[in-house]
Amino acid sequence: MKPDDLVASAMGQAAHLVAPLGRRWLHVQAVARAAIRLAATVPESDRSDLVSAAWLHDIGYSPKLAETGFHPLDGARYLRDIGWPRRIVNLVAHHSGARFEAQERGLIDELSEFELEESPVMDALVTADLTTGPSGESLTFQERIAEIFARYPSTDPVHRTWLKAAGPMEVCVQRALVREH
Repeated sequence: MKPDDLVASAMGQAAHLVAPLGRRWLHVQAVARAAIRLAATVPESDRSDLVSAAWLHDIGYSPKLAETGFHPLDGARYLRDIGWPRRIVNLVAHHSGARFEAQERGLIDELSEFELEESPVMDALVTADLTTGPSGESLTFQERIAEIFARYPSTDPVHRTWLKAAGPMEVCVQRALVREH
């Protein structure tokens, strides 16, 4: 599939599955715009994978796909099962420190079905997601993490996840922002 076709297909798939979720769709659209901006930080041959993964990163929130209730895993499994390129599936599975939440939820073995990529593409995807608020607003990384802590009580697995994930994810964001400038 040509890069432009891949991105168009990702956008269509996301619109179908995430647009009905309202505010989540605003977030996904803004993450995709941020990924387009950050595409200059990755090799040209990787740009369509980055932008496609940005469009698809939250499709696992769709009730149509919910199996485990862990959106990175549910989204990646769906994409794998319908034949998306392995790299995009893996980026969706591991976006924004999913491994930390998988550990917290007892799903690390399931997530290990998918390869973790540590690269400029993952850094850019993490940055696009973690500098975009839940309604699509542009935030700093610190503002986004504060928003997550405010939204989830300390007893929630998401809150506990970000106590561990914030440091490593901030490193990803810093690397991407250095590449951007």
